[in-house]
Order: sequence, then structure tokens, then C-alpha cells
Amino acid sequence: MSGKVYLVGAGPGDAGLITVKGKECIEMADVLLYDRLVASELLEYASHDAKKIYVGKDAHHHTVQQEEIQRLLVHYALEGHTVVRLKGGDPFVFGRGAEEAEMLREHHIAYEIVPGVTSAIAAPAYAGIPITHRNYSGSFHVITGHECVDSKVSDQEWQALAKVSGTIVILMGLGHLCDISERLISYGKSPETPCAVISMGTTHDQRTIIASLATVAEKCVAEAIMAPATVVIGDIVSLHDRLTWFAPQMAIKQ
Repeated sequence: MSGKVYLVGAGPGDAGLITVKGKECIEMADVLLYDRLVASELLEYASHDAKKIYVGKDAHHHTVQQEEIQRLLVHYALEGHTVVRLKGGDPFVFGRGAEEAEMLREHHIAYEIVPGVTSAIAAPAYAGIPITHRNYSGSFHVITGHECVDSKVSDQEWQALAKVSGTIVILMGLGHLCDISERLISYGKSPETPCAVISMGTTHDQRTIIASLATVAEKCVAEAIMAPATVVIGDIVSLHDRLTWFAPQMAIKQ
């Protein structure tokens, strides 16, 4: 009999942001496949007998290719194990969770999706930036920086994005930030639009910089801002000075 796979969102970095159900899944796992951005404290919830497999990725190096990750999920599930795929943030927010679920369904393997707290909301919140506010922004748009610079993105899409009056949140966009800001400005976004970049959001290494759309990429370089970083664009960034509350030393260092 096949086992079962749980695609679990581990949250944005602060181990305390794991959901109750996510923690329970880790505790009952026979096999745990975990990502680079998963808080190390979460692995301590796993049984001593659980097999822990690191399958982390970064922009320049994939420890295990996605196809191999999916093969491992299928392999261990067909052996009858309870498998947990522990993913940073939320499995369905640029996490390739849907691809993994499709593969499991093709092999008739039972699975559950356990949503997680996405950095698109949590990182700005830890920087004192709500992504909606009735006086500033009535919508938010989450995009991936990789697709922002993809040639498949049409001029019409760039024009629409530049005209957005709500909050724009960009994940995995630090390396392309200069190109993104230049394109938004070229399609009509004001160069003075406030921007925030939150590096290592919700962790004791969190750093936040505030700049204009025209200067944000240059400032990130000058301040040596590191990935992973969440970029927030819009007037709502101006609330940072008033609402900032999180001091990195509040987070537990491991």
C-alpha cells in the first residue's frame, strides 16, 4: 500500500510562524525532504528515526534537480512511508508545489496541501509595511522576479503593471531589480514611487532598506543586501517609519 505525501509550507523564516498542522506533519513524517530556507529549528520536531533529505536550491546552485525531488517523493511514498515535503513559505506561491502534486496524482499517491505563511505578506509585515490599507492600497500583486525579466512578458503586461495603483510585491527579484525598476519607470511608473527591500525577512538577519524606485537597485548594491529578499513597491511603503516594530535581535539565534 502507498504512503501519503504532505506538501507543507514552512513559513518565511521565523520558525514560530509554522502552522499547527505543519508542525504535526513534521512530527509524524517517516521521510522529510526540506528546502534551503526552512528554519533549522523545524527539523527538530521530526522523529529521531525520520530520514531527513536536504533538497535546497538557490539562484546559482540546485543541490537536487526538481525532477529528482519529485522522483524521491514518489519513491518513498510507494514504499509506504509518510513523506513530508517541507517548503519555504507557501507550497503554492512560486514553490512548485503544484508540479509535485501533479506528479503524485499521476502515480495515484494520496497527498495533502498544508498552506504556509508566505514571505510576500510576512516579510513586509515584519518591516512594518502592510500590503493593503484603505487609505493607501486596496489591492496587492505578487510576482516573481524571474518572470519579470522573461522575454515572454509582453509590453502590455509591463504597461499594466506600471499603472497598478495597489501594492506590488516581488519575490526572487533582487538580482533583476535594476532591470525591473527601469522597465516600470519606462512604462510610466513614477521614479519617486517608494520602495522597500526586506532581506532575510522575519529572521534575526533581517535588514530593510527604503528608497525610491529610481534608486532602489543602486542602494541595494551599496548596502550589500543579500537574497532572499522581498521587494515592496507602492505608496504604502511610507508607513514603514510609523509602523516598524520588529528588531532582529528579537528572533532566536541558532
